Amino acid sequence: MRYTLAFFFCFSFGFFSLQAQPLQRPKLVVGIVVDQMKFDYIYRYWDKLGNGGFKRLVKEGFECSNTKYNYAPTHTGPGHASIYTGTTPNLHGIIGNDWYDRVTHKNVYCSEDVSVKTIGAEGSVGLMSPRNLLTNTIGDELKLATNFKSKVIGIALKDRGSILPAGHAANAAYWFDNKTGNWVTSSYYMQELPSWVNAFNAMKYPEKYISQAWTTLFDISTYTESTADDTPYENLYKGEVSPTFPHDFSKLKNKDFENVRRSPFGNTLTKDFAKMAITNEQLGADGITDMLCLSFSATDYIGHQFGPNSIEVEDCYLRLDKDLEDLLNFLDKTIGTKNVLLFLTADHGAVQNPQLLLDYKFNAGFLDPKLVESTAKIFLLNEYQDTLLLEALGDQCFYLNHELIKSKKLNFEMLCNALSQELMKIPQISNAFAASLLNNALINDKCLHFSQMSYNVRRSGDVYYTLMPNYIEGTNQKGTTHGAAFAYDIHVPLFFYGYNITKGNTNLPVNITDIAPTISSILKIEFPNGCFGNPVKMKAKK
Repeated sequence: MRYTLAFFFCFSFGFFSLQAQPLQRPKLVVGIVVDQMKFDYIYRYWDKLGNGGFKRLVKEGFECSNTKYNYAPTHTGPGHASIYTGTTPNLHGIIGNDWYDRVTHKNVYCSEDVSVKTIGAEGSVGLMSPRNLLTNTIGDELKLATNFKSKVIGIALKDRGSILPAGHAANAAYWFDNKTGNWVTSSYYMQELPSWVNAFNAMKYPEKYISQAWTTLFDISTYTESTADDTPYENLYKGEVSPTFPHDFSKLKNKDFENVRRSPFGNTLTKDFAKMAITNEQLGADGITDMLCLSFSATDYIGHQFGPNSIEVEDCYLRLDKDLEDLLNFLDKTIGTKNVLLFLTADHGAVQNPQLLLDYKFNAGFLDPKLVESTAKIFLLNEYQDTLLLEALGDQCFYLNHELIKSKKLNFEMLCNALSQELMKIPQISNAFAASLLNNALINDKCLHFSQMSYNVRRSGDVYYTLMPNYIEGTNQKGTTHGAAFAYDIHVPLFFYGYNITKGNTNLPVNITDIAPTISSILKIEFPNGCFGNPVKMKAKK
């Protein structure tokens, strides 16, 4: 009896001791997405980087050097959605930055929502919400796991870069208004801006930024990792006569603050606003895990304008490195990085400027989208005597008029296949195919499989085409773009850092959809409901 009682008390004491141990989680999750960051930028600019920014992630975090997107096209909206949902556009529904809606017969922007109101400014800048996103995000699952006690906030210059990552149940998402220079939001989240946001807006940082010149951080002669300052591959700021430093915004004042987006100052503004949010929203200040979804958008604007090999892109990343260092130091002091789980990745990469490639004897080029459209219309007129069979154009796809095809008693599949064959006569096109092909579960062709992972039956088009490697669509032969299923667009950096992350690296394949289950596993919460990625296996560096 004595031993029985002793066992009982020992068992009971041990049981209650175990019960008394709280669940261990980080205080704050910080997701960082760098818009249009090619994988090699960190290593190309390595010798000029400081020790506290990107190099800190490389040396102290866990790097996945073979991280790729597993769908195409690769754009900002789908990229941010896929990172935080753990699934691809075919399921989360953000198939592009915009698409054609067959019901309303209008183009739909990925985060538009006319049922809400702009908060913090006038006009349509705030008519946004995550309602077009069909699946949950990491933040949504974190809110569910903590009975909605966690705070989840999204911040980016681009509305889609803050709204889609933060998810449906977010406390707030903020983005930049060019007209006023303010951070704004929508009535989906709140009816008025918090006092701290008003206070930040009142500081008028954007006015300061567009009243100065963007000069290089170091002596411009040392930027040997990039092409010359004045090349034919770069677009101009409005009002400039050459794409060269210094870019004096005080002399290029437009009617709004657009140039803040198109300069490294936009990233600094985003970082400073994020720090203000952490402090005033008390993110990571208690025992309940919070989440900050942060996206640096200025890199994308600068990349599009000047191209990957420009001094402007290099200087932007050297300045972003300092912004990242400042943010990490701030987290050190306020929360402690051991209490912060951080990841950094990109929503897509970018192709080298095709004209630059041509000048160096690479196979590259451009495709005028008007040629594609006219080819389709001429074919439909000659073969079917009706160009109205083409209802709308999408992102390298055609939406056909289903009702008209039906009324004419045409064979829909035969029409799609015939149009595809006609498009294949354009030499810049790599492949053209009917969307019905994407319904085949067994697609061995990698590029077709990537298109399949972006195909949503209710939102996607009927006939698709893809371009040859190093080719882009458009007549402007300057700057760059993205969207292809090739390495330059799908290969992106990925680092995990902070809470319970052991330094190391892997070159094993990692899909972008593996980020969400990795973070969810560390948080011990459900994977987002549409997630089909797998947690990254992190082993210590030997």
